[in-house]
Amino acid sequence: MKNDKALGMDEPISRRDYLNSALIGSGGLLLSGACPLDLLSATNPADWNGYGGTGDYSGSNGNTWEVMTAGHKIRDRVFEPLSGNASSTGEVYDCVVVGGGISGLAAALAFQRRAGAKGACLVLENHAIFGGEARVNEFRVDGRSVFAHQGSAMFFPQMPGTSLAAFYESIGIDSSGFHYQQWQGRDPEMKLPRTPYTTGGETSAFFFGPKFGTKPGMLLKDPYGTRLEGAPISEQARRELIGMREKSSGGSHSRPQTHGDEISRRLDSITLEEDLMAKYDVSRETVRTFLSPVSGGGSGVGADALSAYAEYAADVLLPWDYSKGAQMFPGGNAGVARHILKALLPDAIPSKPEMDAIARSAVNFAALDRPHRPMRIRLGATVVSVEHEGKPEQAEYVRIIYARQERLHSVRARSVIVAGGSWTAKHIIKGLPRTHRDAYAQFHRAPCLMANVALRNWRFLYRLGINECQWFEGIGNYFAIHKTAAMGRVSPVISPDSPVVLTLKILFSSPGLPLAQQVTRGRGELFATPYREYERRIREQLSMMFSNSGFEAKRDIAGLILNRWGHAYLSAQPGFFFGKPGMPAPGEVLRKNPFGRIAFANSDVTGIMDHRASIQEAQRAVQQVVTKP
Repeated sequence: MKNDKALGMDEPISRRDYLNSALIGSGGLLLSGACPLDLLSATNPADWNGYGGTGDYSGSNGNTWEVMTAGHKIRDRVFEPLSGNASSTGEVYDCVVVGGGISGLAAALAFQRRAGAKGACLVLENHAIFGGEARVNEFRVDGRSVFAHQGSAMFFPQMPGTSLAAFYESIGIDSSGFHYQQWQGRDPEMKLPRTPYTTGGETSAFFFGPKFGTKPGMLLKDPYGTRLEGAPISEQARRELIGMREKSSGGSHSRPQTHGDEISRRLDSITLEEDLMAKYDVSRETVRTFLSPVSGGGSGVGADALSAYAEYAADVLLPWDYSKGAQMFPGGNAGVARHILKALLPDAIPSKPEMDAIARSAVNFAALDRPHRPMRIRLGATVVSVEHEGKPEQAEYVRIIYARQERLHSVRARSVIVAGGSWTAKHIIKGLPRTHRDAYAQFHRAPCLMANVALRNWRFLYRLGINECQWFEGIGNYFAIHKTAAMGRVSPVISPDSPVVLTLKILFSSPGLPLAQQVTRGRGELFATPYREYERRIREQLSMMFSNSGFEAKRDIAGLILNRWGHAYLSAQPGFFFGKPGMPAPGEVLRKNPFGRIAFANSDVTGIMDHRASIQEAQRAVQQVVTKP
């Protein structure tokens, strides 16, 4: 395209050493009605994965092509006729954990602590590295390392005396041990947050683009401080947004106090859109234009499809020590996953048991799956079948089949914890009773693209007097420049001339469509769009917003990593948390009812996409399986 040169599409930056083929666009594919595998086959793995960064996580940016296609083969039952040919490894474990994300790692650690040194446990993880969505992207920019999260981001200090506080302490995480970059240089300091989420205030901005009748667009600094004066929106929208801001900061509306109280049950019976309209006296148009899809914790769909309780559930079920403020490891909750691994297999991260050292040290992959060790983690192993050997209520063993390096293998276990996501669990567990199948049918997962854009500096933002921005059209919704925890290889200082990473959380909501259609439509776009097309859109978006303040995509962008998550967020519809008349809550069916020797973990079952829920559900699932004779 004629603008590619100006956008820097062909500059030799860290992203496309191998992207030289002619790539297709996505529009025709989306209109064709092709199935996901057809969409994927239209390009090739390198075109789709793109650049993965440096370090241990460089081959694992989101769901890679290989992981995604294996998942669709499970869904399409490609492996089922071949399962009889799986070769037995001869291994028998006391427990096999399906999934090596935070829930799977926490389950393995809980089992290890309960079973002791003789308890044999195997974790099977389909990606090339552990962590699930708690993984990191690392760039090397002009001689300095910069980091960003791929998915799971926030660490919340826990109240002393709680089980979660004890868990974090047991793996070496000290909430008082987070120290952040200090301001450096002659420029007057701009106060920066510790997380990549917008908070509003004097250094925030709204951008209104062509959708609002402005070309190329209008940047409004401190939008609420100026009461949206001059914003190209209707007087009604201005009044509603200001009123909502004032009411929400005042905290005057009633909130649920306990899980299951009258307020929480009422909220779970309506949509978040209905709640927002009633609570803040705003129109449906204002909700869909300015609040979706970020409202509801960024669950990836419109507020019209979410349970209103989704906005409150995490605070009710997972309260934390608000006085200490939210914290964040350099790569998000990859730091939590690494601490759990260090506790599980100390030599897998060969370092001192200190937060800085665990962040800095490279993973010793050879230590993950050593023969004859009671605790093992096997990467690149996609579980395709979990089946009792005989009737579930009588079976003594479960047979687990997994695909690895284009071959099928099987192991046996006395118990299994399924800690992977609902979208694969419902396919791989054989013989599920009707109650469990009906429960899984109510789990809807929305896609997300986490795009991390490494910049050589952010002086163009400092010149504007802002560090964060939100917009309402195009690709992405917001970003915020933030201080990074000074751990590992992170520079201890920051200035407008420092390299930083802009994280764009790109969601695919389609308000007005049924929930199932919203998530399916979003995945269609995510699967059909090659790396280069997303790169072009991101460069165009940032150029439209900031070229007038000195930003040049060709000069300023040092690298770009796309993390595609096809099933990133559980999107809890009304009735998910407490059930509907005559029907139990789907998560409770799985939490309270193990299937034979199989128990269910993962944050899915709570309806809360938070690593703390992952840990709690893992501990509960272990308790259920270790009581089996």
